[in-house]
Amino acid sequence: MAQKITKRSESFSDWYNDIVMRAELADYAPVKGCMVIRPNGFALWENIQRVLNKMFKDTGHRNAYFPLFIPESFMKKEAEHVEGFAPHCAVVTHGGGKELEEALYVRPTSETVIWSMYSKWIQSYRDLPLLLNQWANVVRWELRPRLFLRTNEFLWQEGHTAHATAEEAEEETVKMLNVYRTFAEDYMAMPVICGRKTESEKFAGAVRTYCIEAMTQDRKAIQAGTSHNLGQNFAKAFDVTYQTADGKREYVYATSWGVSTRLIGALVMAHSDDQGLVLPPRLAPTQVVIVPIWKNLDERPKVLEYVARVRKAILEARTCSGVLGDLSIELYVDDREQYTPGWKFNEWELKGVPLRLEAGPKDLEKNSVVAVRRDTGKKEFIPLADVPTAIPARLEDIQKGLFERALAFRKANTFALDTYDEFQKVIVDGDGGFVSAHWCSDAECEKGIQDETKATIRCIPLDAQPESGQCIRCGKPSERRVVMAKGY
Repeated sequence: MAQKITKRSESFSDWYNDIVMRAELADYAPVKGCMVIRPNGFALWENIQRVLNKMFKDTGHRNAYFPLFIPESFMKKEAEHVEGFAPHCAVVTHGGGKELEEALYVRPTSETVIWSMYSKWIQSYRDLPLLLNQWANVVRWELRPRLFLRTNEFLWQEGHTAHATAEEAEEETVKMLNVYRTFAEDYMAMPVICGRKTESEKFAGAVRTYCIEAMTQDRKAIQAGTSHNLGQNFAKAFDVTYQTADGKREYVYATSWGVSTRLIGALVMAHSDDQGLVLPPRLAPTQVVIVPIWKNLDERPKVLEYVARVRKAILEARTCSGVLGDLSIELYVDDREQYTPGWKFNEWELKGVPLRLEAGPKDLEKNSVVAVRRDTGKKEFIPLADVPTAIPARLEDIQKGLFERALAFRKANTFALDTYDEFQKVIVDGDGGFVSAHWCSDAECEKGIQDETKATIRCIPLDAQPESGQCIRCGKPSERRVVMAKGY
């Protein structure tokens, strides 16, 4: 199986597609630009949903569901919003065999339809804050689709909240950005930079857009989540006001925030290797696979009986507490007779199971198992008596190891540069990476950088310290550094 995967060094793009297809995460749909998420890929999405859903509810949010179809008049109420999304929208003009009186947009995002409902539900300060989230599908027509990264239809969550004050809305926006950062780093094992988007890159209709940016193994950036402070733009467009405690009427303040199945693509590109998928234990659908080994059928019953003991020992430690929190261990015993152990090893490496255990007659005699880590390939013997503590510990080591490896890679490929020549040598002539550089805050200069190098300003880091300097392109004064990179 793994021999069919293109090497990263030969073509990162082909390697990525091979991983997604060979590991059975997704496949191309009959409709161009769409994908079918296969059970392996959907199991990852379910785990992402499970974790994030708890994090949302722990911060006071509740789930709801809003329609897929949005009246054209709604989309046009917020001018900047419709201008930003119009090129990517699918529009329904006929239904039930007749032309519709008003065209319907297939949901590219739900701000407009949600705020039309908020105008009915919000009347008083007692109705605020309103903290809702929905898990849904959206449609955005893409010119250059790629599995998980950009497809015409994808799955996501979108939070939409309403607040009494600008300060509360800003607090919510940053709070949810930090929820995404925690999820990316603690569960995806993927270090991210938290920052604010430039005016040119912010969400259509937002006052401010914040993001988390991760580095892929080809040294490009991928936006892994966004959180938007919408100010009063949508409240004014849909006339959403509330009565204050002293009887005045005020427009409410809004936020929206979301992540999508793009996270699965980011996960693939952050950790996987030339043998296949590499998954962090906290999101892997199966953390442990046990492969029984026997040379003849006479050995089979004893080996399977021993494997059952190993399985029981792991299940007794099904939930372990450690520095990463509670980790529920899911395991699979691969006792299929039609495949050789070697074939199974390759398959489970390809599919990214974090830890493989091997048990044969010799292991039975030693009362131990062979454990092989997916991230490093390291092999060790673990006594059966140590299995309940050793297996959870190894999974935690893998989780932390993946994060530390990704962080070290990002640090090694992040450069603080001060001249445009240096910048072009890294971004255009070199292998790429993240560049920390000064920028004058001029949109025309930002566009010039993109046109000349295909790099974009990914974000203005929230932890960026004030620093006087000169714009890397035009030489005008700059107050702080931004992060630039080529991206997905």
